[in-house]
Amino acid sequence: MRIRSSVPRLAIPVIALGLVLSGCSSSDEPGTGTAVLGTTNDINPHDVADLRDGGNLRLSMSAFPENWNTLSNDGNNAEITGVERPMMPQAFRIDAAGNPLLNTDYFTGAELTGTNPQQVTYTINPKAIWSDGTPITWEDIAAQANALNGKDKAFLIANNQGFDRVSKVERGVDDRQAIMTFDKNFAEWKGQFAGNSFLFPKSVTGTPEAFNKSLVNEIKVTSGPFTVQSTDRTQGRIVLGHDPKWWGDKPKLDTITFSVLDSAATIPALQNNEIDAAGVGSRDDLKTASGVQNIAIRRSPATQWSHLTFNGAPGSILADPQLRVAISKAIDRQGIATAIQNGLVADPKPLNNHIYIEGQTGYQDNSLGYDPDAAARELDALGWRMNGDVREKDGKKLEIRDVMYNQDVWVQMAQIMQQNLSRIGVKLTIDTKPGKDYFTTVIQPGDFDVAQWSWVADPFPLGSINQIWGYNPNDLQGNYGRIGSPELNDLIEKTVSELDPTKAIELANQVDRKVFEEGHSLPLLQSPGIVAVRADLANYGARGLATYDYTKVGFLK
Repeated sequence: MRIRSSVPRLAIPVIALGLVLSGCSSSDEPGTGTAVLGTTNDINPHDVADLRDGGNLRLSMSAFPENWNTLSNDGNNAEITGVERPMMPQAFRIDAAGNPLLNTDYFTGAELTGTNPQQVTYTINPKAIWSDGTPITWEDIAAQANALNGKDKAFLIANNQGFDRVSKVERGVDDRQAIMTFDKNFAEWKGQFAGNSFLFPKSVTGTPEAFNKSLVNEIKVTSGPFTVQSTDRTQGRIVLGHDPKWWGDKPKLDTITFSVLDSAATIPALQNNEIDAAGVGSRDDLKTASGVQNIAIRRSPATQWSHLTFNGAPGSILADPQLRVAISKAIDRQGIATAIQNGLVADPKPLNNHIYIEGQTGYQDNSLGYDPDAAARELDALGWRMNGDVREKDGKKLEIRDVMYNQDVWVQMAQIMQQNLSRIGVKLTIDTKPGKDYFTTVIQPGDFDVAQWSWVADPFPLGSINQIWGYNPNDLQGNYGRIGSPELNDLIEKTVSELDPTKAIELANQVDRKVFEEGHSLPLLQSPGIVAVRADLANYGARGLATYDYTKVGFLK
């Protein structure tokens, strides 16, 4: 499942797509990180015996949660997911090589128990309970499957996550076992309660009203080593403390505090010893952070990636796919990569695939390429003719509004695109927005011509294909540009149903090429995944793909 982020760098470490990328430099050597597939990350690993008891891990976020239900369209946000990771159940942990490992705190079994039809059996740990003391049961799994299957449009879901292919969920040998039966194959079933997806209690997923609104102001029931201790929307602060009902290993930290900070304030906050970790997204930030006493620079290039989405809704200026494609060919993505990441990584380059990250099995360049001359010819052929500095057609100027979170890196990317497009007679206006309500009031309603944000995915890339590039006018999910076609929908269906990994990769790349050809969106840059962290903070930092074990995060003795 992909989740979104308005911040183009790791303001908080977040799980990402199916690979781990690692820098080859020492942690204090700027500008030499690489984007090569690896099997490790950079979290300062230590045995818990090396850690002191107690401490407060202080992190930042760009805005207070709009909805704590991360399964909902309003809550589908990387930062909210990051806040909830220490306190919500998942069926699988992910190791540094991207392998899913059974999370025995919550499940003693989660396995494929049938193939015709496909059937998965979940056996819940008998100790597993919600923070209100009620047991986690098969009914929680069944309620979530029902909410996400897409049949009842009153559930405002972010992604059906393959639950649209589930025919039923039944009680197993007792209340602690769920048997899930599929009417269509779904190869990435392990991602339904893992990666970026949590299991929520049936009190949240049981009805549309509860699903959409019950977690708008707070999360009431959790299940993990931490739970919400306090929230202060006015001060922009969330504090997590120990859940006294937690049955697993006791956390070393006492508390985890998230504070709302403007992006420009995170590095200064690190300097002033107000937070313990900050994402590094620019050369200036890297230089500044590297000079702070007792700060380590940790690298594991992330699978968070920035992109540009076009608005192709009927009546929009970019409703014509040929127009979108022409404009996309005039954007110099290599120039953007060089400008933004030179000095951060050794070999800056754009991302050329929507589904796979470079270095991952399956990655190939399916892009249409940078060709401004061809773009100009195509615009001429479409009837958009130069009139002074800006093209016109039927008395309408080719002016488009680029919307983004107000952050320096986003603005710099937009300025480069603005220069690129001006050369072919397209006027790009930069329209920055605050982080608060960015998705709910701007992106979801389609208040943009083009828009920038980041996608943050998990180890199950095919499970997100329909979420973003499948098109159903009555089921938005993550297709905020409202662009698609029956042909693409059919191709997505074939890809998601394919159990042969080699054939699935081939089909997924056909989907990716079609996404480029429809002018749906343009991938820009993969995050270098540089995080500045207190040097004595262990088992935390640039985690790449791996799941944090928050019972083992802490400060060295």
